[in-house]
Amino acid sequence: MIKNIIFDMGNVLIYFNREIFLDRVGVTDPEDRKLLLREVYLSLEWSRMDRGSLSDEEAADIIARRVPERLRRQVHQLVNEWDRPILPVPGMEDLVRELRVNGYGIYLLSNASFRQHVYWPRVPAADLFYGTLISADVHLVKPQPEIYELLCNTFSLKKEECVFIDDSTPNVEGAFFTGMPAIVFHDDVCELRRKLRELGIQCCP
Repeated sequence: MIKNIIFDMGNVLIYFNREIFLDRVGVTDPEDRKLLLREVYLSLEWSRMDRGSLSDEEAADIIARRVPERLRRQVHQLVNEWDRPILPVPGMEDLVRELRVNGYGIYLLSNASFRQHVYWPRVPAADLFYGTLISADVHLVKPQPEIYELLCNTFSLKKEECVFIDDSTPNVEGAFFTGMPAIVFHDDVCELRRKLRELGIQCCP
């Protein structure tokens, strides 16, 4: 029987849309957009932030040195201000709230930097979560099996009593590999509700 629902954050609870972030900082030139996408969001430094081996500011400083001076301010904004404002995934707050009311344990497992603790309170329904595990804090990232094991050990959860929801197929496969039921989220809350019901979880259509 499923007793706990474990959510990813980016593109599950809130959108992480790089194109929107580039629009926000006023980068319109296609070549500049391509450069910043590569050097910021597809960089080794971004992965190191998630693993907790670099702070956000350290990563932004390193990345900024690789781009033209005219784009350095935007680098810092893309690293440190992408969450202003938060972009909620429609319908997800209602689902989390319903699951909590129906008695399920609600947890977060996210690949995210140390700064996650700053913006997490602004994520809709954040106050409904019983616990969170952030990759930077534990120096492990999904889909490493150890991070799913650590989540369960930290909050005294049984893997077979949990279901993990993530938009990343490798991350979902990582949970499944450890023995945890898991669902790939396709930006469709109605589909997610159906899949949850198929697992015997109480939620409305």
